[in-house]
Amino acid sequence: MQFFGGSEISPSPPAPTASGNNGHMMYVFNRNGVCLLYREWNRPLRTLDAQQDHKLMFGLLFSLKSLTAKMDPTSAVEKGNLGMPQLPGQGCSFHSFRTNTYKLSFMESPSGIKIILVTHPRTGDLRESLKYIYNLYVEYVVKNPLYTPGSPIRCELFNTTLDQYVRGIA
Repeated sequence: MQFFGGSEISPSPPAPTASGNNGHMMYVFNRNGVCLLYREWNRPLRTLDAQQDHKLMFGLLFSLKSLTAKMDPTSAVEKGNLGMPQLPGQGCSFHSFRTNTYKLSFMESPSGIKIILVTHPRTGDLRESLKYIYNLYVEYVVKNPLYTPGSPIRCELFNTTLDQYVRGIA
């Protein structure tokens, strides 16, 4: 089952948006801010411990979402509750931002799962790739009867598939 578009996850991922191995880091958070998965492929500088890093990243996302919601030109009645996950395309949100050293791409699912992918700054639009990663998460993690919701993701098949896919897109 595929949650964003189509009916099934295809055996081969969508066409990559960039070439090379430029993926730096990936985070998966649940709606409560618990980091379910952290992967890094190319992170030369480590300045924080993992727990501080996860808190800072979730805080950045929370702040950016709050900023975009407050700048939304629609009326307060149309906005709904701040902080509640919205369906794709609903409300005002951000998809990515770029600095001179990295690009951060973000997607939030209707269930509140947040996927963040940090790549090389010249990487193209990764929205379809993030949707594909979410569909992998649903297939390999959510549908796994041994997985306890809210616990860190330890599924080797998911991690292996994810590594191969991210190396292909970024």
